[in-house]
Amino acid sequence: MVDATFEDGAERPVHVSAIDAEDLKIVSAMVQDAVFPMTEMRWERGARRFALLLNRFRWEDRAAAERRGRPYERVQSLLIFEDVLHVASQGIDRTETDTVLSLLSLEFEPGEDGAGRLHLVLAGDGAIALDVECINATLRDVTRPYIAPSGHVPDHGA
Repeated sequence: MVDATFEDGAERPVHVSAIDAEDLKIVSAMVQDAVFPMTEMRWERGARRFALLLNRFRWEDRAAAERRGRPYERVQSLLIFEDVLHVASQGIDRTETDTVLSLLSLEFEPGEDGAGRLHLVLAGDGAIALDVECINATLRDVTRPYIAPSGHVPDHGA
């Protein structure tokens, strides 16, 4: 994690890189329950880059918010995957451009020589598959945290 602050030093934005499956698990935990409009998903074929601008819950701050009695926060983050060879989706109606997708997890299916397939598992049985040369992902906050409109933590029936 990069030790960085916004210009006024008020909050520390997250900047995490993943280069192996263990790192990817950390990023996956941080983006669980993130949402993004389909229009904020881009594959730059020539650059071999796939990017999402997502609205994520600040899981890393949940315990501190509870201790201090603060409201729960969300933040907009950029999730970038490099070294992407191919992108495919399943269970997503790409004609419905106003659709908001909910990201549940990131999973890696290893192939040969570090290559493999990254699965972005979405709510509602949707998925995005990235064929990659290697795991090369970055999660970076791009806005200040803000109070979650619902005021509560996403619930997984626990």
